[in-house]
Amino acid sequence: MSEGGPVRDQAVGAPDPLAGADGPNKGRRGSPLRPSLTRGTIIKLLFLGAINALALSVLPTIWSQRWWPGFIAVVLATIAIDYVYLSKRTVPLKYLIPGTLFALVFQVVPVVYSGYIAFTNYGTGNVLTKEQALDSLTSRVSNVPGATRYRIAVLGGDGGTGDLALLLTDESENQFLGTLDGLEVLTSDRIQTDSDGKVTGVDDYTALALRDFADRQDELSNDFSIPTDQGTIRVVTATSAALYEAVFQYDEATDTITNIETGVTYTQLDGTFVSSTGERLTPGWVAVVGWDNFTRIATSEAIRGPFVRVFLWNYAFAILSVAFTFVLGMGLALVLNHPTLRGKRLYRALLVFPYALPSFMTALVWAGMLNQEYGILNEILGANIPWLRDPWMAKASVLLVNLWLGFPYMFLITTGALQAIPKDLNEAAYVDGATTRQAFRRITFPLLLISVAPLLIASFAFNFNNFNIVYLLNGGGPPIAGAQTPAGHTDILISYTYRLAFESGSGQDYGLASAIAILIFLMVATISAISFRQTRALEDLA
Repeated sequence: MSEGGPVRDQAVGAPDPLAGADGPNKGRRGSPLRPSLTRGTIIKLLFLGAINALALSVLPTIWSQRWWPGFIAVVLATIAIDYVYLSKRTVPLKYLIPGTLFALVFQVVPVVYSGYIAFTNYGTGNVLTKEQALDSLTSRVSNVPGATRYRIAVLGGDGGTGDLALLLTDESENQFLGTLDGLEVLTSDRIQTDSDGKVTGVDDYTALALRDFADRQDELSNDFSIPTDQGTIRVVTATSAALYEAVFQYDEATDTITNIETGVTYTQLDGTFVSSTGERLTPGWVAVVGWDNFTRIATSEAIRGPFVRVFLWNYAFAILSVAFTFVLGMGLALVLNHPTLRGKRLYRALLVFPYALPSFMTALVWAGMLNQEYGILNEILGANIPWLRDPWMAKASVLLVNLWLGFPYMFLITTGALQAIPKDLNEAAYVDGATTRQAFRRITFPLLLISVAPLLIASFAFNFNNFNIVYLLNGGGPPIAGAQTPAGHTDILISYTYRLAFESGSGQDYGLASAIAILIFLMVATISAISFRQTRALEDLA
């Protein structure tokens, strides 16, 4: 009993009297019986629609180019994205799949593709497929000496906008209709003329006006030819045509190509047709050449000599850059970490200033300052120092500029590491009678190395491939005397690779550049692995 009267216990499972006849969830917003599209769901569907539309737009192009790996990758990626974001059982993948796909597209695929290019002859003269190269070679024609020349009138079907044709008149006033299917003799009754005797059409073809001829000139010059038993007839000018014959003939059975005029036969060798005397036909095609690019580095005198010098300087540049920047940065951090020094915030802000500027802009500014004729340094010193022209001065200048750009980074990381070292350790050392130098050598420096050693390794890897400072400061120069490939005294491997691939006088050589890039990767990876192992040894000692 209660003050409000008897209480009737509701039976378990009995319907709620306050609920409607259809149950408690009927009519409530957001209930399972009345699902609603939230803003997030709408955005998700729009996103998936855009992804699928993008995939459907690129798949026909990939299919037409017969690039099957790309076709399969796009299909699988689209299916994976749709499944992950439409399923309620793949919540973790909703966060993992975007990063995974971006890593594949922007990191894994470029690395794998570069590795593939290193084993090919891809470069100037070898950028096509074999079918494209054969089409280019077999489509070459030369004018037949003494052959008949024709006066022409250009015709077009469908009132002048359709298929092209030519009305040809030879030296004996014989007239022919020339189309892509061949040459046909004409009778005068098939030719229409106006009152002035000017040709207006042939059969269903209409003569083109001069302005219409100009609009279709590229088509006439490049795509239109009339096949005959003696060769092909091609347009020479707006009013004349001549007989041409093919220069090369391809024999599919022997995979050889023959010059019809000279009779010289060329055989296929590493993506190029080569004669017995070593003459090569261009264009060639992209072909797998195995380890040839790597063996060229070791056996070619034109590449090996500069490569060794660049290789040694690359290591010296990376090691000295890390050493100089670390020593200067650590020294400044130790000075500014003194507890009684005033204005430390201002000093630290000023020292970080070079690090805040874009490196490419700073390199260009230094290049102007170090100019031998007009540079401000020579004007201040009243000297004529060849900062960037003398081999040794150029190397010193590159290290100087890199020191200017790199010491603020070392200053920042060593400042943080020093402030993380407990002061009690040094105080205990002083109590035991250690001097400041001994405390630094036995306590501060080992603990500092444990913190910054991974960053020193990363700095070495960065400077090993520091393309900006070398290329923008003086382009890797001055040139190495007698080098047959583009190489300079301050070139490092990455800049040498760039110049070899894009600035070589014999053309671009992407295969060789990719091979050198792989060697660079292996060097940096090996040194980094060894260095990290040594870092773990330091941690064990601590």
